[in-house]
Amino acid sequence: MADDALKKSWFKRNLPKYLIVFILIGLMAISGALSPSFLKPRNILNIFWQTSYVGIIAIGITFVMIAGGIDLSVGSLVALLGSTSIQLVNKLGDRTASIILSVTVAYCLSVLLGFGAGLLTTKGKIPAFVTTLGAMAIYRSLVLNFANGGVYMTTSEKYISIGMRFVFGLPLPMIVFILYAIIAHVLLEKTKFGRYVYAVGANEVAALYSAISVDLVRTLTYVVSGVSVATSAFLLSSMMGSISSSSTGVGYELDAIAAAVIGGTSLSGGKGSIFGTFFGALILGVINNMLVMLNVAVYLQGMVKGLIIIGAVLLQNLRRD
Repeated sequence: MADDALKKSWFKRNLPKYLIVFILIGLMAISGALSPSFLKPRNILNIFWQTSYVGIIAIGITFVMIAGGIDLSVGSLVALLGSTSIQLVNKLGDRTASIILSVTVAYCLSVLLGFGAGLLTTKGKIPAFVTTLGAMAIYRSLVLNFANGGVYMTTSEKYISIGMRFVFGLPLPMIVFILYAIIAHVLLEKTKFGRYVYAVGANEVAALYSAISVDLVRTLTYVVSGVSVATSAFLLSSMMGSISSSSTGVGYELDAIAAAVIGGTSLSGGKGSIFGTFFGALILGVINNMLVMLNVAVYLQGMVKGLIIIGAVLLQNLRRD
């Protein structure tokens, strides 16, 4: 009897936490039943590979959302940072040192822009929605202007080879996604900064009375988001060898937010996890892949994502009640 009670207690405590894993497994089983080719190793690998770019961004945006903010600029920032790296590589030449310098500049720019967005939100008292919506328009406009609405392309073979590299039979973006998730999980769950992020999002007033620098913590979450975007932009631009000023990164903000919300991150702040966002991104990737295999019109896929976000938020509200 005691063992049965312990088992029931364990399931009650951990089922909500691991529910998203069961949902992913269930979706994969359904997809496999609808399309036998879905469960082929090559297709599963492709899903993971394609999900990695948005997944890395979603991990960064999870920090922002837990702290009570939002970041709508990530898609346009992907295009801006990716085009920056490509232009610098083209000017500096096809050398390893040139690639390192160009990527370093892109990361520094991401930190600067993330810090700026954080300051405007905290010190400028501009709502995060307005700040990042404006930033989204600014970044996209800059990329379009510099490229005259065209495409940035690189002839650097070394740069392109990075994004197409396989390590131990796995694509590099997939490996970076996994490692990035592990590092972010440790940062969020095992450090003082992570505890502060949760505290700020859960109750800003209580955080202030606890001597937590709320503005600094919130600002740093935007820096984390910027670094995440820079990582994704580098991997994406090196894999494609180009950045379209008009289409690259479009809709990434919706996908990243959807992945975080599916994973249990609250839009009102104070709740979420990297574990949940990681599997939330994979669930979104499985759904996208399933829609393609079922020949669902591309134009309807955005509707499906929108319904998923609404459903996930509704489920969170029902659990809270």
